[in-house]
Amino acid sequence: MVNTPPALQLYSLREQLASGSRLDILRSLRSFGYGAVEPYDVRTDPEGQRADLDAAGLTVCSVHAKATGADAEEFFRGAKTLGADTLIVPMSGPEEFASAGAVAEFARELNETAARAADHGLRLGYHNHWFELESSVGGTTGLEALADALDPEVILEVDTYWAAVGLRDARKVPGLLERLGERVRYLHVKDGPVVDKTDVMTAVGGGRVPVADILAAAPGAEWHVVELDRCATDMLTAVRESLEWLAARHLAEPAGSGR
Repeated sequence: MVNTPPALQLYSLREQLASGSRLDILRSLRSFGYGAVEPYDVRTDPEGQRADLDAAGLTVCSVHAKATGADAEEFFRGAKTLGADTLIVPMSGPEEFASAGAVAEFARELNETAARAADHGLRLGYHNHWFELESSVGGTTGLEALADALDPEVILEVDTYWAAVGLRDARKVPGLLERLGERVRYLHVKDGPVVDKTDVMTAVGGGRVPVADILAAAPGAEWHVVELDRCATDMLTAVRESLEWLAARHLAEPAGSGR
C-alpha cells in the first residue's frame, strides 16, 4: 500500500542537531532511506539549512511554524527559503478547544493566516496533539469541530499517536481519519504504549499503534512523516528502525542510498 514518500520530522532529532553536525545527521537520514524532512525551525539560518539539505539530497515536505502571530511574515520567508510549499501550525492550546466559540475564533485565526500564507505561495495546515481529541465540542471532538469551521484550503496533519492518546484507544484513529476525509493531507507516524501523554515512545512497530490500519484509513494523505517526540533508545537508531519496519511491511518505500 505504498502511496506516499517517507519523511522525518526533524524535531525528533533536536538534541542531536543542537550538539552535532547538521550535515552529517542529514546525510545519515538520507542513507537510512528518508527522502524528505519536515523542519521545525525556519527562522534560524534558513539559508544554511537549505544548503545542508541540498548537500544531503533531501527535500522538504512541509515545515512546522506557529505563524499565527506578529512574526508570520518571517515564518513565511523562512519556509520559502527552505523550499516548502506547506506550512503547518504545530500546536495551539487546550483553551482553543474549550467551547464552540473558542473553536470558531481559532478557526477564524487559521483561515486568516491561510489567506496571508497563500500570498507567499504557501498552503497552511494544522497539527493536533491529544487535547483536541479529549475535548467535546457540539457533540464531536474538538479537532472535528475545527475541521468543520476551517476554509477548504486549510489542511490537517493528523498526529496519529496523539490522536490515539486523546481518544484513549488507538483502534479509534482509523474512524477519525475516515470522518475527516480529504482534509487530511499529512500523517505523523509514531508508536508507543498509548496509555498516557507522558509515556516514552518507541520506534514505529514497537508499540501498540495499529499503524497499517491507520495509514490505510487516509488514502488521500500526501506524506507520511515519522516523528518521535521522545524515545528511551538512541533516537537516530529509532528513526532508522522506524523506516525499516515500515518498508518491510510495504508501508513505505525508502528513497535509496545516501550520497
